[in-house]
Order: sequence, then C-alpha cells, then structure tokens
Amino acid sequence: MPQALKRALQACGIVLGLLVAVVAGYAIYLQTTYYRIPDAIAVDVERNPEGAIQAGHEYRAVTFNIGFGAYTPDYTFFMDQGVMKDGTATKGERSLAVSKDVAQANTQGAVRTLVELQPDFVLMQEVDTDSTRSYQIDQKAAAESAFPQLGSAFASNFHTGYLAYPITEPHGFVNSGLLMLGAAHVDSAERRSYPVDDSFPTKFFDLDRCFLVERLPVSNGKQLVMINSHMSAFDEGGVYREKQMKLLESVLAEELAAGNYVIAGGDWNHALCNSQELYECDQKVPVWVALLDESSLPAGMTVVQADNLADVPTCRGSDIPYEKGRSYVVTVDGFFVSDNIEAQSTNIDADFEFTDHNPVLLTFKLK
Repeated sequence: MPQALKRALQACGIVLGLLVAVVAGYAIYLQTTYYRIPDAIAVDVERNPEGAIQAGHEYRAVTFNIGFGAYTPDYTFFMDQGVMKDGTATKGERSLAVSKDVAQANTQGAVRTLVELQPDFVLMQEVDTDSTRSYQIDQKAAAESAFPQLGSAFASNFHTGYLAYPITEPHGFVNSGLLMLGAAHVDSAERRSYPVDDSFPTKFFDLDRCFLVERLPVSNGKQLVMINSHMSAFDEGGVYREKQMKLLESVLAEELAAGNYVIAGGDWNHALCNSQELYECDQKVPVWVALLDESSLPAGMTVVQADNLADVPTCRGSDIPYEKGRSYVVTVDGFFVSDNIEAQSTNIDADFEFTDHNPVLLTFKLK
C-alpha cells in the first residue's frame, strides 16, 4: 500500500473515531441531564390574593399559547410538516426566534393582547423563562408585570440540556412551562404529569407534558377547580394524546363526583367542535390533527363552543408562512366546563400576529 494512501486512511480513521467519540459523548451528556418531573408536585402561588370566588358573579378567563415569542406570521417551525391540496409537501424551517428583538416584540405583543381582554384569570402555554430559542427572555416575568394584581403559579413542562438539533440552527437549552394568573385566592396548586413518549431518542426532544391544577375557594363553601393544560402535538397515531386524555378525564370525573365547579382550559392539540375541516384553505388536514371525542368527557362536563367558531380559528399550521385562506387553520384551544357553570366562549381574532395561536375568552358564572 502506498505510504500516502496509508496516511490518508489513518487520517480518515482518526476523524471517524473523533466523530464517534463526540456523538457518544453527546448522547451520554443528554442521558445524564435528562429527567422527568414526578407526578403530583405542589406548586407555589406567588402574590396569592385574598378573597374567594363569588357564586353568581361574572368572571373572564383567557387561554393563550404564546409560542415562546417566535411566531410572527411568516415564521415556520422545523418540526411542522404539511401537504398542499395539489400534493406538494411542505415543511417548516426555523428552530429559534428570528432575533431577540423579534422575540421581545412578540412577547410584549401577546401580553398586550391579553391585557386588552381584561381577564380575571389567565392560562398561558409555551411561556419561556430562560431558553436559547427565545434569547433568554423571561416571558413569565413579562406577563406577571403586566398583571401585578393577579396571583401567579408556574409549572415547568419543557426542560432540556443543550439540544444540538437541527444542526443548522440548534434548539439549545429550553426552560418553559404553563403560567396561571388569577384574581382570587388559591388554596393549593399542583402539577400533574401527563404520560409521554420515553423512547430513545424521542424522550430528549419531547416536552415533559403536564397540566396545572388550582383549587380556589367559593363563597358558598364549594371549590372551583381550574386546570391549565398543554397536550402533545407531534404524536404519531395519537397514542400519547389518548393516554393523556384518559388521565385528564379521570381527574375531571373525580372533581365532578366531589361536587366541585370545574374549568379546564388550554391548548388541547385536538380539533375541538369538529373544526378540523371547518375553515377554507389550500392545505390538507395535517397528520398531527386529532379530533377530540367529546363523548369521552365525563358526564357533567362539556366543551364550550365559541360563538364565532365558524369564523375564527385558534391555531395555524407553521409548515408555511401564514396566509389567510391558504394556510391550514383549526381550533385546538378552548375550555371544558362543568354543568354547574354558565359559560360563553369567543375565539379572539388576533390574526396570528404574535404567535401561531389566537386567544380564547371565556365568560363564566358559577351557578
């Protein structure tokens, strides 16, 4: 074998060995930094107000997924895929917000949208506290500052070591969660863990899905149980969404049996009220869209259909830049309430200006 070829093969072997060592070292790093938060963890309520919920009084609650401040209308996300009706496959590109200025503007714009709705209770999802993807902007603090009169509870549902994927724009470190703000006293708050895919390597990139449960005293001696939820999205076949729904349904049934008032809101990542094909667009229904089987909810619990459901969706596909009438849209955000609550819901048309979701406003009164 010529000496030059021998040296080239040796160099290739060294490079390959180094690559293997780097990949193996990174896998070990991910495994050693990986953990799931246990189920049924107590959550602190900061600035907890005094005063109970008043039966017969009208209140306003809003659920809003702020998309970690990344989603301007032209933003596309690398994990989102779709198909145009002509058969053209589509895929998002970005992993991080375009810039810190954009993330800051979107965060403030989403918070401003909430303030304008004058809610008594706020349920937020994808709220970052210290993440690479949102340039370390503390979105929890931004929301709390805008509502200084409201108590605050936060539950982590995404926490990772450094994610080096996608290679062209690594997702980096993520610290994100669910935020609940409220105008009434909270007796207790608890983080409940949803079942998630813990297979290799999915477990490193999936969220630590959960729902946040608050118990609020009511003037008539009962309790209002308010839940903020964010279920799985990229779940092939809906296996884990089904498991998550079963857990939530068992919790709802238990609270109903106890005679409590119950409100569950959030981003369900299920099409609500048969909205999966409700809105005109140039795209097919994406594979990630699953229809919520409302009959699976326990007796005494119903989905509150927005009074403008046919006109305003709450979520857009992020595989292509948003264009009304072209991009796929669906309603996946909203509220379930128990029958002892009078409630009316409206999808707020924010035109996906600051995130890939629109907020949903619930006006409710405890009977």
